[in-house]
Amino acid sequence: MLADLILFVHFCVAGFITAGFVLIPLGAALGWRWVRRRRLRLIHAGAIVFVALEALAGIACPLTVWEAALRGGAVGETGFIGRLLYWDFPPVLFTLLYVALALLAIALWRRVPPQAR
Repeated sequence: MLADLILFVHFCVAGFITAGFVLIPLGAALGWRWVRRRRLRLIHAGAIVFVALEALAGIACPLTVWEAALRGGAVGETGFIGRLLYWDFPPVLFTLLYVALALLAIALWRRVPPQAR
């Protein structure tokens, strides 16, 4: 049960990161003020930068490690996204994807800047 809860939280984090890449530029185009909230943007950019740094360092996400330990298995090379989507790509491709998305988050920060404090 706890492993399923961790999987759900992990899925929500991945969904939040993914949704941000769609909703931030869309919201900027449509004049949605909430997409410029500094705290939201810090959490979004920080989350994907964290994922990219983990991948570059070659370490598994703590949520993946905890879930695997609770299920009595080992952490696979594909990680959460590869396992979730059943993609059988080399881990380096996921690392490149995460780094590209972190750079996109930084570019979005500049293109759609958050509100000043």
